[in-house]
Amino acid sequence: MKTSLSALSLALCLASPAFAEEAAEAPSDNNILVVGQKDAPVEIAPRGLTVSLGAEQFAAVNAFNTEDLIKYAPNFFVRKRYAGDSNGVPGFRGTHSSQSARTLVMVDGFVVSNFLGNSFGFAPKWGVVGPGEVEQFDIVYGPYSSRYLGNSMGGIVNVTTRDPKETEAFATAQGFVQPYGQFATKHDYYGYAAEGGFGWKQKDGPFSLRVTGRFFRNEGQPMMWYGLVPTTGAAGTAVTGAVVDPKQVEAIAAGTGLANLPPTLPGQPAQALPAVPGSPTNPIFAAQSPARITQAQTKLKLGYDDGAVTGQFLFAYWHNEDRQTAPDCYLRDAAGNTVCEGRVTIGGQTYTAAGAVFSKTLRDEFLAGVKLAAPIAENTTARIAVSTYQIARSDGFTSNGYVTGRNNGAGTLASQGPTGWWTADLAIENKTDRRELAVGVTGNAYRTDQTRYTLANWTSDAGKAFSTRTFGKTRQLSAWAEARLLLDPLTVTLGARYDDWRAYDGGLTRLNTAGAPVGNAYAARGANSLDPSLSFEYRIDDATRLQLSLAMATRYPTVGELFQGSLNGDGSFNANSFDIALKPERSKDANLLIAHDFGAIKLTGSAFWQRVRNTIFQFYGFNQFGVSSSTYKNIDLTRQFGFELIAQTQDWPLPGLNIDANAAYIDSKTVRNAANPAAQGVQFPRIPKWRVNANLRYALTQAVEGSIGMRYASRPNTDLFGLQRGNTYGFTSELFALDARINWRMTEQLRVSAGVDNLTNNRAWVFHPYPQRTFLVEAGWRL
Repeated sequence: MKTSLSALSLALCLASPAFAEEAAEAPSDNNILVVGQKDAPVEIAPRGLTVSLGAEQFAAVNAFNTEDLIKYAPNFFVRKRYAGDSNGVPGFRGTHSSQSARTLVMVDGFVVSNFLGNSFGFAPKWGVVGPGEVEQFDIVYGPYSSRYLGNSMGGIVNVTTRDPKETEAFATAQGFVQPYGQFATKHDYYGYAAEGGFGWKQKDGPFSLRVTGRFFRNEGQPMMWYGLVPTTGAAGTAVTGAVVDPKQVEAIAAGTGLANLPPTLPGQPAQALPAVPGSPTNPIFAAQSPARITQAQTKLKLGYDDGAVTGQFLFAYWHNEDRQTAPDCYLRDAAGNTVCEGRVTIGGQTYTAAGAVFSKTLRDEFLAGVKLAAPIAENTTARIAVSTYQIARSDGFTSNGYVTGRNNGAGTLASQGPTGWWTADLAIENKTDRRELAVGVTGNAYRTDQTRYTLANWTSDAGKAFSTRTFGKTRQLSAWAEARLLLDPLTVTLGARYDDWRAYDGGLTRLNTAGAPVGNAYAARGANSLDPSLSFEYRIDDATRLQLSLAMATRYPTVGELFQGSLNGDGSFNANSFDIALKPERSKDANLLIAHDFGAIKLTGSAFWQRVRNTIFQFYGFNQFGVSSSTYKNIDLTRQFGFELIAQTQDWPLPGLNIDANAAYIDSKTVRNAANPAAQGVQFPRIPKWRVNANLRYALTQAVEGSIGMRYASRPNTDLFGLQRGNTYGFTSELFALDARINWRMTEQLRVSAGVDNLTNNRAWVFHPYPQRTFLVEAGWRL
């Protein structure tokens, strides 16, 4: 694999996506353009490495969901475990796949990043957009524009949806299947989707309207496996069927497994401990139920453009159901009956089987936003945007065990609401041929409120009894300014951003020993910061461009990192499960780019560096009651640097052949961690040393196009100390996937496509399994 992969990486290191210009700015000879959109301007300020992807790239992707459209972008990934996964966290360069609060994601300029928390459970709300309505994806790496808050420390993603230019309509239907096998689980998982909409543009008038909708259903493979826990005492039910994972045994024997972590230190629990329910170090007796996902989405976009004043109103609704009601239990007793819970005996050793549960999660969410731009003086434009994202309902029902789940017995309910956020942005821009000035103010407010209940019947909230409630708020007010000086052939951009942040109204309510609610209130706190930015762009000649970008950024703790406390197994408050005193992350960033256009081939080289003080990291462990817990803590200092080679070929080396490819090297380390020095000098978790993404497109005929995509990431560390390295469940492994697709335009309006993701059926893990080989068929129609 390594030899063939190295050869393939070298062969494909020729091409990629693009630098482009800001939507409000006219194209300039001083702007670096890499690939993707050559004519359409990007919708976000292109400071640092900027990639813009459009229809040509999208047509070559098997897009089960919207975030799939960007899976070949340079040094970029989305932690997507199965089609319909609502925990798809994007990651840039050396950003951990659970550091969701370091990426700013927007739809048509409205924030859909879930900054209510910072983990895989707070992924952007990709589902408010269907893949069929995306016009382009713009991606900016790093916080090099003062226009954007410090959550852009990793990068910025903006999804632009289509504006109708005339009366139009479209419809797309998809069907897909994943033949899956892992341990004793062997099953075919099916899914399908239907998407459609219409657009209307007023003839000789300023108004436009676009209405779209999508229905999606899929069954994703199991995400977890449960291990038997050795115990003593009386023998249990004699069973067979447990599975020992040889790769897990091999990792532990090599001294790199979960059983070899350094001792727990105050304030930083171990990443995981062996011999607990659900630990992958023990014989596996069951797989978590496949996730049966149902999603319904609809969106309305009303536009106005009279040539001077532009405006837009956007409303998107997303319904999401996740039902997991069929755990795959491997154990059988002497009569052949399924055993999934209790004391069991295998070969004279007694174990406890526990952890397999039934669950369902129901969510209703919506995005609403309005923006307006109008001239207010000569060469001066004012822009305002206001939006809100609200989680109207989020109810997670879970049984207390396998037997109670099967028999509709006791369970718990985690209910959110009111939960969501508001954002507002006002900017004034003045532009001439020689300079561009912009000033603005922004604000946001986030609120979380989650209540847990105990249930007599886990499937219903009837008769629910209060257990705990956690709640809190944050708000951030900001002012920024940028000046762009066009000193041909040199362009200089200077900026600064001031942020004032506050966390308040936080607390936890629980039941005391007498069964009465009692509360823990957290004191309010605030902080502020001033962060500068500076960028130089230089046109060496007509084919060569050079850019240096420098910036500082401050990422404040999210409301969830501060206020989402939890309880111990005996119901007492766990004081280490949160940290109201978390310090904000503060980064210093640099990015150097050089791009040269050879004609048929365009190459871009990039070098990046980032140093972060007080990195916020989520630690996992098990408390004294065997209950899984997590806590957020600051790491004193981390740093990353790396290099990227990005290229594009057009009709080369064969007519009709286009290649986008990129390769990246990342060195990301913990430099100082006084709470546990064992982490110092170790590659940061889940950050590979190497990433290679590529996409090849070839026009077989005028009507038929084929494409091949590749995704590769070398094996990273799983934990902060570099001791957990393996290629199986519970670890973060090497990733290698080849994808293929073919499109046939039967008529100008009708297209049929077929594709396969992970053609070689490579098994890869991000603790949970990535998808195995998946087949897709698709038909699309456009008016």
